[in-house]
Amino acid sequence: MVEIKTDTAVDAMRVTGRVVADALAAARAAAAPGVRLLDLDEVARAVLREAGATSPFLGYRPSFAPTPFPAVICASVNDAIVHGIPDGYRLRDGDLVSLDCGAVVDGWAGDAAISFTVGTPRPEDERLMETTRRALAAGIAAAVPGARIGDVSHAIGSIGRAAGHGIPRDFGGHGIGRQMHEDPPVPNDGRPGRGFVLRPGLVIAIEPMFLAGGTDAYLTDDDGWTLRTADGSRAAHFEHTVAVTEDGPRVLTLP
Repeated sequence: MVEIKTDTAVDAMRVTGRVVADALAAARAAAAPGVRLLDLDEVARAVLREAGATSPFLGYRPSFAPTPFPAVICASVNDAIVHGIPDGYRLRDGDLVSLDCGAVVDGWAGDAAISFTVGTPRPEDERLMETTRRALAAGIAAAVPGARIGDVSHAIGSIGRAAGHGIPRDFGGHGIGRQMHEDPPVPNDGRPGRGFVLRPGLVIAIEPMFLAGGTDAYLTDDDGWTLRTADGSRAAHFEHTVAVTEDGPRVLTLP
């Protein structure tokens, strides 16, 4: 069931969104060659703790997962697309890192993701990230009253496809509110004019994830969580929590 939020609820979700943004910014600032992914998770945990927030990631176990998720961030490196579990891996110069983080404050959830390069960037990674950022911006711009979910999906997917990137079809954005994952699903590719009609008060997480190699195929690690590109190419992932309003899209996970 799709829940339409009141203005008061959207304002409360903006408070949560700032916490998510702060946690991602702190983790990114801590990322450097030699730093462990576990260290980034600890940084994000400290931000959530200081804000009085809890993590919707920690202990989360959807139907596909063999075990509960053990961290407050997903940390996906290079060919990992999403859902990477922070571990003892030490970052290296040139690594492409995607961090996904959520928070809950006063019962309201927020969710966002960023990608960035550690140290010296590769030009092809910069192009991949810029394309994914543009797709996120296009998806947000399409989230207006009277549009449909398919319009958001098409805005995202058309940019990724034009750039020759792959898009994992089984994973995308989602509604968000009291729960991290709510209806409606928000695919990263689709046909315009199809799907749920957007109304003021709808809050969705828009999250393009593009695969550099051009194929949509992905594999799941033995941990049951981490998704990787099937061809070993790199991936990027950006996400914001966005409210549909009469005045246009309101991004709730900005700093």
